[in-house]
Amino acid sequence: MILVALRKNGKNRYGSILAKEVDCTYSHAVKILQEMEKANLVQFEKQGRIKIINLTENGNKIAENIERIKNLL
Repeated sequence: MILVALRKNGKNRYGSILAKEVDCTYSHAVKILQEMEKANLVQFEKQGRIKIINLTENGNKIAENIERIKNLL
């Protein structure tokens, strides 16, 4: 659901905001995001002390498919 949350709003996203949106702890969200970065689904962009999270092209495609499946259910 983190991928879907990233896709819904195109604005700058931070780990703490995403954690609240998908109702999980910050540390769990960060762990998942790190795995997603390894899988080339998200990328981090450092702006000062803050890491902005953006979907990659593959991440966007997967998030789109997850949304389609969710809507079918």
